[in-house]
Amino acid sequence: MDIPQDAVVVDGTGKILMPGLIDAHGHAGVYEEALGWEGSDGNEAVDPLTPYLRAVDALNPHDEGIKEALAAGVAAMCVLPGSANVIGGQGVIIHTYGNTVEDMVIGEGGLKVAFGENPKRVYSGQKKSPSTRMATAGLLREQLVKAANYLAKQEKAKSDPDKAPERDLKLEALARVLRKEIPLRAHAHRADDIMTALRIAEEFGVDIIIEHCTEGHKIAAELGRRGVKAVVGPTMTSRSKVEVRERSYATLRTLWEQGVEVAITMDHPVIHVQYLTISTALAVKAGLPKEEALKAVTINPARILGIADRYGSLESGKYADMVLWSGDPLDIMSRVEQVFIHGQPVYQG
Repeated sequence: MDIPQDAVVVDGTGKILMPGLIDAHGHAGVYEEALGWEGSDGNEAVDPLTPYLRAVDALNPHDEGIKEALAAGVAAMCVLPGSANVIGGQGVIIHTYGNTVEDMVIGEGGLKVAFGENPKRVYSGQKKSPSTRMATAGLLREQLVKAANYLAKQEKAKSDPDKAPERDLKLEALARVLRKEIPLRAHAHRADDIMTALRIAEEFGVDIIIEHCTEGHKIAAELGRRGVKAVVGPTMTSRSKVEVRERSYATLRTLWEQGVEVAITMDHPVIHVQYLTISTALAVKAGLPKEEALKAVTINPARILGIADRYGSLESGKYADMVLWSGDPLDIMSRVEQVFIHGQPVYQG
């Protein structure tokens, strides 16, 4: 093999080179560390319907969490709004290296929606809807109908410009979901909440990704039959609320056995994203085959996020996001020695 004269040669003898890790669900940069309320920009928790909000507009690229993610071999992550609102806003996929957000952006991350406890807790306390699961589903369904009507008016305006609807940023975001330009990213822990999310997605013919999927093991065969994609976790945490009381690493194995494409998330900063390989190792301990566990933090999240044509594996024609490890990446004693993004060295341990 001919090596270009200007190439930088890295001696990887005895080490392991693998694709950059990807966490498909987190809040780094919008929930900044050690800042309290001042760095808390992930939930606009005064209105349950905020599809026009964008995580990219709140993301601080200098958040310490992003720097520590890079040092742990996490080259990319999807940053999403939080789950206080029925519709929380739009996510963004980023590299964990860059001086400005524009330097970091890979692509769009979908539209965050939430089911279960969180919207109920936030808005029942404000004496607003939703205070029930019925209202959460009803509000989302109502907004999708409004977006469908908005699209119909835009279509009519092609032949009669006077009938063009006034521009509505909320409905524009939802219209993109209806056109399948971006998926719904549905926060759902309990099995019944997962099924409600899928019911609405099927009703409107939209793409959906299930986030957390804590009780997915209860309906794994159903999820496999439907071809569901699931971002599972954070499992390395306490039973902090009722809907996560059955959290278990065995869920990943059960979902995989039923053909569900799974990715592992830390839901940073719920659990710090730098511990992604530890969580992956615990999934192997619970029965997920090692190769499948490594896929769950590389190529699977890349597929789920729609960027697998460029990221998630080491193949000719892809961007060279790579991590050089001192040893087995699932061994707690292994260190990240170098990280490369688009083939350029960006971190050295």
